[in-house]
Amino acid sequence: MSNQNTIQYRQVGDYLIPNLVLPPEEASVTLGKWGMMHKTYLEKHKKVIFSSLLMQGKLYQHCAEVENQARDMFDTLIDQMKKAEGVTEQLKEENQMEWVCCMYNIEARAREIVRSEMIYN
Repeated sequence: MSNQNTIQYRQVGDYLIPNLVLPPEEASVTLGKWGMMHKTYLEKHKKVIFSSLLMQGKLYQHCAEVENQARDMFDTLIDQMKKAEGVTEQLKEENQMEWVCCMYNIEARAREIVRSEMIYN
């Protein structure tokens, strides 16, 4: 039997607690808004998946992938909605207030779609 499979314990009162060490996470992985939202969702509502990813050292990598996919989806949705609703640069030049209102509305709808499809799924 190899030493790698041997679990070491420490005494805490009357109990022996295993000395478990989690695998290191990627130090270079930084999460943005979408990745942090997904991580929080997993932590609060999908505890088994969260714990499994954490123990495998893949939590931040998974959340970073969700971050990239969510950002791409958000940008694509905004472009598609702008085109479908006729929100153009010409509208921006002619009527800035209407353009701003349209853009806020489009961004809010795109955020909601990304949250329901990518973050809370």
